[in-house]
Parts: sequence; C-alpha cells; structure tokens
Amino acid sequence: MKPGLFEYVAPSSIDEVIAELATNHTARPIAGGQSLVPALNFRFANPKKLVDLRKLDELRGVQILGDAIRVGAMTRHRELELDAAVHRANPLVRQVLGNVAHITVRNRGTIGGNIAHADSASELPALLLAMEGFIETAGPDGKRVIRASDFFKFHMTTALADREIVTNVVIPTMPSGHAGCFKEFNRRKGDYAVVGVVSVIARDASGCCTSARLAACGVATTAVRLTEAENLLIGSDLDRTVIAKAAAAAREYVKAPDDLNASSNLRKQITATLVTRTINEAAGAAPRG
Repeated sequence: MKPGLFEYVAPSSIDEVIAELATNHTARPIAGGQSLVPALNFRFANPKKLVDLRKLDELRGVQILGDAIRVGAMTRHRELELDAAVHRANPLVRQVLGNVAHITVRNRGTIGGNIAHADSASELPALLLAMEGFIETAGPDGKRVIRASDFFKFHMTTALADREIVTNVVIPTMPSGHAGCFKEFNRRKGDYAVVGVVSVIARDASGCCTSARLAACGVATTAVRLTEAENLLIGSDLDRTVIAKAAAAAREYVKAPDDLNASSNLRKQITATLVTRTINEAAGAAPRG
C-alpha cells in the first residue's frame, strides 16, 4: 500500500508548526513516523498535509530536574533507553523501553510521537500512569501541562486540542524507597503487548506495603491504572493471599474484546499473572525502611 497525496512542510519553530497545522483541518504533525507512516500506507490516516517536527531542536534532549525526568518530544526511544543518568534516576524507564517494538523502530520512533499516538497497547502510557507523569503541550492558546491520568481518553485519542502538539513528556524519578517492575506478554518479540503491567511498590522496615501503583496496557481502550488492586496492597504485608486478591481485582479492568491475539478471558488470566509477577519482583527489590 501507498499513502494518499499530501503536502509536506518542515517548519523551524513551534509557532510555525502551529500556524501550518491551522492551514488545513486534516493536517497532522509527524515526528519519528514509526506509527503514522504505517497508518498512512494502509490509508487508516489520510491527511492532506504533514507538518514535520524534525527541525525543532528545542524538542530534543533529556533533562533531570530534581525529582523529574523531562524528555523532549523529539527524543528517540533508544536515546532515552540508553541514557545512563535516566537509568540511575528511574531504572523502570529502561525496563519499559526495552519492550517497545524492535531496536530499529526505537532508533527512529520518538517519545512525543508515541504518547500523542496513544495506542492502547503501547507501553509508555502505562509507565506514565504508574509514575504519575505529565505531558507538556503547546498550541494556539499557549502552553499546558496535562496529567497523564487526564491525557489518554480512548484508543488513539488524547486530550490534545486542535493544532496542539506534545513538547515534553515528564516522567518522575523513582521515589526513595520504591522499586518498579514491568512485564508484558506478546505473541512475538517486538509486537504490541497483548497485556503489559507496571508495578511500583514501597515497603516500610516491617515489610508493610506503604505505596502501590499499578497500571496496565492492552486491556482496555486506553492504558489504565489498577486502583482497586492498589488499594488491596497498601497496608498489607504483601503475602500470597493479598497478592492473589489484587491479581483477581486486576482481571476486572480487562475490557478488550476477543481478537486475533487473545480472547478476553485469556487477557484476564495474563493480566492476573503479570500483576502477581511484577508485584513480587518490585516488592523484592524495594528497600525496607
């Protein structure tokens, strides 16, 4: 397949990008193109203008500012994955990014493009939900900061307004005393996750769970925070019975219908299994105190 005809422009500033997006109601920004180009080829998307962000150096790079990792929207997945300072600040980032597609895709795909695409099976939205991250945007009405919990609305649908683009993605550093774990199940290495689960756990000196954040991708129309499972864990000693109850609660968040990759019932089983495994690993890695 080939894409339909479209006009192509590559502005040099955010203001120019916003102005170009205003010239055609079907205009779309393009970053790394690893999600948009296949959609163009299959005619799932048919914009009359593509506005390339490749010249916007202001959207590149990574900064660690106190308790936050601020990632420019045009930063490549692989760049963030291999960043040693980011790994020290939050090892969960590398765990998650190592499961995104293949290295060839991560060499081209951008963090902002992934977030704006908002595929419900994508790993990064689940990471942002579990870490309680933010998305910074720019548009005709100025700049905004949007909580990840408010950003993802539906499969490939976000809170971005007309002519608004992602400028930065903010991932909190791993809080002191916490540890995280990510696991996913897919049919083939590099495929989108059938189910992916992120767990971030903290324990006190006695082993009691003082904080639990769980999120999943591939189970519903967006990545979801598993709050009922979290509530069962907090205040417990994370014994086998409690974790089993949390895993059972997580099953209820699976709303995806049967498809070629898995039935709804299989997704529920996989979700429960991954919740159990990620809680155990994160809890085992979390320092007590």
